[in-house]
Amino acid sequence: QVQLVESGGGSVQAGGSLRLSCAASGRTFISMYAMGWFRQAPGKERECVSTISWNGGSTYYADPVKGRVTISRDNAKNTVYLQMDSLKPEDTAVYYCARGRQFLTYSSRRDDYDVWGQGTQVTVSS
Repeated sequence: QVQLVESGGGSVQAGGSLRLSCAASGRTFISMYAMGWFRQAPGKERECVSTISWNGGSTYYADPVKGRVTISRDNAKNTVYLQMDSLKPEDTAVYYCARGRQFLTYSSRRDDYDVWGQGTQVTVSS
């Protein structure tokens, strides 16, 4: 069973920082897969935040987070990270990590990801 487990969410004030982690467990290996971070705020659709290719050579950042967020991965630890700085109230959402479909280079489309974590809540107060 493929499992992704997010951690690192929490409540912070505007301007603060959080580092989210996504660890693959069980017999799951993510080293050969593109990975992505998505978020979903109440009443809104799930949207892509950032993605990274299997070797970390290519990254994508959505416009609302560009310059404030850094995605990275440690394939030896089977883990992907999302460093979020200068957080804003509009960043409040449940954040999900996802594994890309086989052979995917990287993509911001939800349909290109087939394994999802349960999510971690991020709340930013003004």
